[in-house]
Amino acid sequence: MNICVFLSAADLDDRYTRPAREFAELLGKGGHTLVWGGSESGLMKVVADGVEEAGGRLVGVSVDFLAAKARVIAEPHEMVIARDLAERKALLLEKADAIVIMVGGTGTLDEATEILELKKHGKHTKPVVLLNSAGFYDGLKEQFRRMEDEGFLPLPLTDLVFFAEEPVGALAYLEAKTLAATAAGQGTQ
Repeated sequence: MNICVFLSAADLDDRYTRPAREFAELLGKGGHTLVWGGSESGLMKVVADGVEEAGGRLVGVSVDFLAAKARVIAEPHEMVIARDLAERKALLLEKADAIVIMVGGTGTLDEATEILELKKHGKHTKPVVLLNSAGFYDGLKEQFRRMEDEGFLPLPLTDLVFFAEEPVGALAYLEAKTLAATAAGQGTQ
């Protein structure tokens, strides 16, 4: 499975790097491919290193103005440089079978909300997991519940995004959803 991970390129505390490293190891050992923003810094580097060390494949999608910060990789890995952020997000979604949102700032939040908006409108059916490391997204989870309760979401919140508290739960959910879609003959768009 190609798993797109949206996350920070900042250097962060262990309460965020530990679960990111754990998820990366699970992803790599499971034979999955990491699709990510391509950065060689911060949490992005932690995850890419972990996936590669565990035997997984890397597919980076950087953007022109950040190309100098992109990870230098060779076959069997891949790096694409997009013209702008809009093209980058489109390529990340296109190359992914599933999406995981880890801790991050405004860029991660922008990516997450666009992916969820596209899913809400039926532009893709890929499973989306929000990995709530150290309760980072508790406030956002509450806001989503309020949106659902007050009629702002045209589909149940559980159809839009799955909140996982631990990396193992995030990957188990994605693997189960992918198996169910394959069994039903659907796949993802």
